Amino acid sequence: MSPLFQEFPSVSSLLSGALLGLSWSYICLRFAAHLRRNRRLSTGYTRKVFHVLIFLSVVLVQAFGGFVWVCIFGAMVSLVVALAVLAGPGNRFYEAIAREKDGARRTYFIVIPYFATLIGGLVSSVFFGPLAIVGYLVGGLGDAAGVPVGSLWGKPQLNNLAGTKTFEGSIGVIVASAVALVIAIIIRPEFHWNAQTLVAVPAIAIVCGFVEAFSPRGWDNVPMQIVPTVLAAFLLSK
Repeated sequence: MSPLFQEFPSVSSLLSGALLGLSWSYICLRFAAHLRRNRRLSTGYTRKVFHVLIFLSVVLVQAFGGFVWVCIFGAMVSLVVALAVLAGPGNRFYEAIAREKDGARRTYFIVIPYFATLIGGLVSSVFFGPLAIVGYLVGGLGDAAGVPVGSLWGKPQLNNLAGTKTFEGSIGVIVASAVALVIAIIIRPEFHWNAQTLVAVPAIAIVCGFVEAFSPRGWDNVPMQIVPTVLAAFLLSK
């Protein structure tokens, strides 16, 4: 049996964990919906709140449970996202993660980024095991930073397949990615601090900034997880 599945949970543990994952995913989406409906935050922000909560949750699941539990949690998040998509426009859950600016493609830009997240996470976990938390952290924190920073302080300066980007938003991605890498170094014993690390962290963060800026719109969660995980495995691990 593959090492990834050596400690497959019992049926009772599986059911309990799935219920917990489903409940937490629902709470995260409900919180985003609360911010959208009651606090009047724009969907650009509430969508990222859900994004960050789920990514940080996966970090904890990977750290304490491993690959099998990441898959179970991912399945439960999928159910919650599917609930929002099936409910459609007007539903508070849908409105919390479907951007108005996407127009007729609002659902498309829920589904495609979500599948991109699953692909990036699974590839990172299968090939790099627990080091996948690097991708979870960078994908969760780094990618999410671009929207608020770019919205508050940036002016559109780059139009490509990724959509409209700002220089300031990309700087936000770089800074948040560096913070994510530092957290990963603290968490994982495979990583350590030395002169190479001090150079590698900002270098990887800058690469992530370019990855986020130039990735096709909706698909950035694939490279934003895989690229930092690969680079960290080669540049930061013992």
